[in-house]
Amino acid sequence: MVVTDRREVSTRGQNDAHDITLAVAQAVKASGLRGGVATIFIVGSTAGITTIEFEPGAVADLNGVFEAIAPRRGEYRHHLRWGDDNGSSHVRAAMLGPSLAVPFVNGELTLGTWQQILLLEFDTRPRRREFVIQIVGD
Repeated sequence: MVVTDRREVSTRGQNDAHDITLAVAQAVKASGLRGGVATIFIVGSTAGITTIEFEPGAVADLNGVFEAIAPRRGEYRHHLRWGDDNGSSHVRAAMLGPSLAVPFVNGELTLGTWQQILLLEFDTRPRRREFVIQIVGD
């Protein structure tokens, strides 16, 4: 069986991080499925999904790495083509990726104690983000 749930979150712009673990866990529980896989997918090309220990230091470290690899003030051909300032956003999102698959057993996500599901905003302005939770199982 396949169950699809859509959720939204408002972000404040680049580097804004959201712990969406509870939303995913609630969707899995509401599905009534006992075992399978939950796939979490961000709709859009300037945000990403991953797991992390969701605490300020780890989130700051992750954002620091992205700033070093794809600096916001860097030169991006995307800026020349569209006249905007979010070339770093597209590069960062492509590096992190738009989705994550998390198995669940007995209706519970199989995340570790210090492992949360993170939605990370890369765009340079606040956004209303939709993410899709698709649950496949029995």
